Amino acid sequence: MGELKKKRKRVRLRWGRVFGALLILFVFIIGVYSVYQYIQGTLEGNNKTFKNDQGNHAFQGKKNEIGDVNVLLLGSDSRGEKQARTDTIMVAHYDQRTHSVKLISFMRDMYVSIPGHGKQKLNAAYAYGGPELLRKTIKENFSLDINYYAIVDFKGFEEAVDILVPNGIQVDVPHLMTSGIGMEIEKGKQTLHGKELLGYVRYRQDRLSDFGRVQRQQEVVSKIVEDSVSLRNVAKLPKLLGVLNSYVDTNIETTTLFTIGKDFVTNNKGDLETLRIPEDGSFQNIRYEDIGEVLEVDFQQNKEAIKKFIEGENHNSDGQNEEDK
Repeated sequence: MGELKKKRKRVRLRWGRVFGALLILFVFIIGVYSVYQYIQGTLEGNNKTFKNDQGNHAFQGKKNEIGDVNVLLLGSDSRGEKQARTDTIMVAHYDQRTHSVKLISFMRDMYVSIPGHGKQKLNAAYAYGGPELLRKTIKENFSLDINYYAIVDFKGFEEAVDILVPNGIQVDVPHLMTSGIGMEIEKGKQTLHGKELLGYVRYRQDRLSDFGRVQRQQEVVSKIVEDSVSLRNVAKLPKLLGVLNSYVDTNIETTTLFTIGKDFVTNNKGDLETLRIPEDGSFQNIRYEDIGEVLEVDFQQNKEAIKKFIEGENHNSDGQNEEDK
């Protein structure tokens, strides 16, 4: 009887060692795979000079790795220009407690006060002082604190989309798009991939101009989030980070980015709330001789809209409160 107990104990001990060894081996394999994917993603980046072209930014946003995180997202196609104006201005809001993500698009032609430079269009702040001056400008005019920044080269957008959604995104193109995007996108429902999606979101030669462009940006980002949120994309994160390492200039540490990315992919259901600033009914078109066409906005109304949006009020994608419909 005693010998039988000893045998059972030895069997349990062996299985415990086997399980422990398998667990260590699994972690090791995942680690090696992650490093491999990260290196592969970095090698696939063809634009090695993007970060160097951007220079060093003394960004003063307060870092916040737990709870609410606001990231200033900027689209760039500067081709090495030091004082280029940004083509896209967004703030991504992520709540790590609820795993919810919200996206605020800021119209670049809003007439705002830029610290040290007087009144100008919003995107002029980036040309004058990079992401830090743009952060200060948004804080001063809209009372929104921003923790991090990310300047995304458009080539990086193409590759990131093709990694996350290799089968493309289905959109309904309202009309033929050709001017200013270096390609031709036919009218109608079709599936677009990275390069074509970039052309789709950048097109602005229609009656809606920048308003249509912002609307398409929010549409595409929402669909990318919806289609890419799945457990299978956790394994793509290292490769994605490798690509972004070549095409994104950001002050977010890689470990923080990976943690937030993994948390979002594994917990979010693919829902993305969007808001456009200025809201409908809160601005008017004005023309100044030295600046051109601008949007003069009701800052108090838009401050309240941002606050309600972040705190959980229901808004639709064009910036209207659901209660006002």
